Amino acid sequence: MMIEKLMIPFFEGCLVTLRVFFITLVSSLPLAVVLASIQAANIKLLNLFFKIFIMIERGTPLLLQMMFVFFGLPYLGITLDRDTAIYVAFILNYTAYFMEIVRGGIQSIDKGQLEACQVLGYSRSASFTRIILPQAIYACFPSIGNEVLTLIKDTSLITVLGASELLKAGRTAVNTYATATPFIYVGIIYLLMTISAEYIMKKMEKRMAKSYRG
Repeated sequence: MMIEKLMIPFFEGCLVTLRVFFITLVSSLPLAVVLASIQAANIKLLNLFFKIFIMIERGTPLLLQMMFVFFGLPYLGITLDRDTAIYVAFILNYTAYFMEIVRGGIQSIDKGQLEACQVLGYSRSASFTRIILPQAIYACFPSIGNEVLTLIKDTSLITVLGASELLKAGRTAVNTYATATPFIYVGIIYLLMTISAEYIMKKMEKRMAKSYRG
C-alpha cells in the first residue's frame, strides 16, 4: 500500500533529478571541451582567468555555490529563480571539473603529433580539432564517466533549495509514514540510475575504442 502511494512522488522526483542531470551534462561537457581547447592555446590572460575559475569551482562546495547563486546574487542586483540558479551553479561547477579532465587528456597527447600534422599540410586548428582533441577525449573518457556518475548523485543537493527531487520525495515519505523504508527505495533508484549510466558510458567507450582500432 505504501509503495503504491510513493510511486507518483518518486516518479516526479526522478523526473526532476534526471532533468537536472541531463541539462547539466549536455551544457557543461561541450562547454568544457571548448574552453579546454581555448586553454590549450596558452593565452596568458585567458589561462589566468581559467585557473581562477577552476580554483574557485573545485575549491568550494557545490552546495555553497548553489546557495550563493540563489541567495547571494540578489544582494548584487542579480535575481534568479530557483531552477535557473540550480542550473547555473551545476553547469559552472561541472564545466570546471570537465575542463580539468579534458585539459589533462590534451596534455597526455604527444606534441609531436601536432608537428607532424603541420608538416603534412594541416593547419594548427585543423590538426588540433581533427587529430589531437579526439584522442584527448578518448584518453580521458573513463574520468569523464566517473564525473557523470558523481553528477547523478550530486543532484540530491538541490533539495536544499526546496526542489522536489528524488531525495526530497524520500524524506517526505519517511516523515509521513514514520519509517526509513523510503530511503531504501531512494537508494535503489539512485543505484539503478548510476548502473545504467555506467553501462552506457562503457558501451560508448568500447565503440570509441573500435573506431580507433578500425
